[in-house]
Order: sequence, then structure tokens, then C-alpha cells
Amino acid sequence: MSPSTAVTKTAETTVPVNPDQTLKACKALVAHIKKAAAAPPKDGKQNLLADAETTVAETPVWLTLTTKNHIHENNRLQPGKIALPNPLNTSEEVSVCLITADPQRYYKNAVADEFPEELRKKIGRVIDLSHLKAKFKAYEAQRKLFSEHDVFLADDRIINRLPKALGKTFYKTTTKRPIPVVLMAQREKVDGKRVAVPKGFMVKKNKRDPTETANARPTPEIVKEVEKAIGAALVHLTPSTNTAVKVGYAGWEPEKIAENITVVVKELVERFVPQKWNNVRSFYVKGPETAALPVYQTDELWLDESKVVPNGQEKPSALPGKREQKLVTGEKPNIGKKRKSLDAEPEPAAEEVPVAKEDRPKKKAKKVLPESNDDKLDKEIAERKARLKKQKASAKKAVEI
Repeated sequence: MSPSTAVTKTAETTVPVNPDQTLKACKALVAHIKKAAAAPPKDGKQNLLADAETTVAETPVWLTLTTKNHIHENNRLQPGKIALPNPLNTSEEVSVCLITADPQRYYKNAVADEFPEELRKKIGRVIDLSHLKAKFKAYEAQRKLFSEHDVFLADDRIINRLPKALGKTFYKTTTKRPIPVVLMAQREKVDGKRVAVPKGFMVKKNKRDPTETANARPTPEIVKEVEKAIGAALVHLTPSTNTAVKVGYAGWEPEKIAENITVVVKELVERFVPQKWNNVRSFYVKGPETAALPVYQTDELWLDESKVVPNGQEKPSALPGKREQKLVTGEKPNIGKKRKSLDAEPEPAAEEVPVAKEDRPKKKAKKVLPESNDDKLDKEIAERKARLKKQKASAKKAVEI
């Protein structure tokens, strides 16, 4: 049953999430995380370098979504981002790595010459995909890159090629997965439709002036896109019924976390979930090692009512046609035999024609084997031995003479 009966109305859609329930769950979660951080460890070994306040401030808060059906559409599984009213990264000392499409020189020049000074200080590295594969192919180099920067931004044109280039160092967790940014120039529109790229068109690399082949957006638009992405929430769905989005930290006030949850819930359902609210089962908020606290639960657990079996009835078999009938009646299915049509009628038996005795084929007579006579055989062997003895004796006497 849903813990929420109130409805929050917006200009575009109706969000069946109670803000009071969201704030209540955030307060309980933050209080539990702070209490757990202040409590002594269960094994009795205290970490002298650990600080309770720092631990709480760095503990992430996750919003988990559970859907009724698996999400398997490719366009839904593309990495995305959601801008938050309370950004996740507000520190002035945050280090950003910008991964772009080839060539990287255009974007390096734009960051150095046209970016605001405050944003330019945050961007510590600009690298394109080809240089990324060449310089950070080794596992040790990937770990070093992972530790040098706090946030990674990637051009959405090459975002799906990064798992192979960056490896499990970046993708075994969601801590520093690259956040997609749109750096490509938008195509012109005619009568509200985008102009198709002409056939045979291919961007060629110009070593002398790579800025001519960058196909990038104007620099002011890139600046806005990067600023929005630094504090945005990464959405990376998997082909399953469960996904998690980081919406804040335990060191924040519960009201800020609740504001981010309200925005993420609306954007997540509208942009990433097929069939939208009809496919949403529940929303929960949790920490890395805490129980999940409910924010929203639907009353209808199934999307297709035909799959629900009433009480007292057996589940219908999925086997179609006559095979199902044969299994129900107890007949053996045609298994291990030559494949024949189950629907084919049996062939009529051929009529027997009487044959005269003279025309019937004669049976071959069996050979009669002689009876065994062991006594006769033994007698012949004894006579043969006696003759041999006489021959030996006569030959011996002839030699002595």
C-alpha cells in the first residue's frame, strides 16, 4: 500500500509523491547515519585517523527506483544527467577532467581563452578519446587518473566507448563514472525539423587548424553545459528493475536532500522510465549500509493484470495447442523419435494378400553338425604318441651302432 495519499501537482504532470513523507524519510536517514558514525565500532578497534564529521559529510544518500518491468530500450539505457537545485559538487577546489571527441586542441583552446576564470581553475585536464586510449591503457595509469580528479565529464558522442577505454577502475562503482555533456553543435532546423547530414559527409582531421573540424557548440553554450553537469546527478540505468541515483550527502540538511529527491523523481520517471508512472513500483531512500526507507509505493504491483492468477486457481500452462492437451491427458510426447507432424492423420494399414504354399520362399535347411566323440579323439592321440616313441627309439639305436 502506498504511504502517500496526497498528490503534488505541477504544470506538466502529476507526481504522486507526498513531500511530507519524503522529508520524514530524509530526517530519519540522516539521524541514523550520524548516530552510527558516532557509535564505537563493534569489533572494539577504533580508527584514530577517522573523523565522525568528515565521515558523515562524505556519506552519500541514494534514491532507489524499482520498476514493474525490466527496462530494455537502448535509448533509455543511455547515460544521462539531472540538474539539481542543490548541486552535488559545490567546492571551489573540485578537480574536473573533461573527455572530448577528437580533436582535443579546440576544447583546450576554448577552456584556456574563453572559459570564466572560476570554472577554468576547476578543469584540470582536457583529453580526447584517442589520447585517452594511448596514455591510459595500463591499469596503473587508469588508477592514477581516477585518483587525480573528483569529477569526470565526457562528450555524449563517445560516452558509450569509455567503458572499454577506462575499464573496471571507473565502472565497477558509480562514484566517478563520467557524466555526459552535449558538446556537439546542433543541426539547423527547417520548418521545425533538423536538416539531415548530406551523404558522403565526413569530418576530416586538419593538423594545421583542428578548430575547423571540431563540430562543437559555441563556447558560451559549452560553459553552461559544463557548469550544469558538475553538480548534476548521474543517471545510468541497467537492464533490470532496480536503479540508484545519488541525490545528496548525509552531512546536508534533510530539507536540501528532500528538494533534490522531488526533482529527481519527476525527471527520472518522465525521461527514463517507459510507460512512466504506470511502470513505477516504488521509490526508496537509503545510505551505503542502511535499510531503505520508503518514499513512494504503488497500489498496483503489476502492469499486466492478465498475468495475475486469482486465489484457488492454478497457473495456466504456456504450452500451446495439441501438445498441451497431450500432456494434460497423460499421453507421451513425441520425444526421442523422428519428428513428425502431430496433426497428421495415421496412414491406413495395407491389406494382406494370401500366398500359395508353392509360391512361398523355401527356408534353408540347417547344417547338421557331427556329434562330438571325446573317447575316439583321445584314442587317436594316444596312438600317435606311441608311434613317435617307437620312431625315437629306433633312431637312437641306429646312432649307437
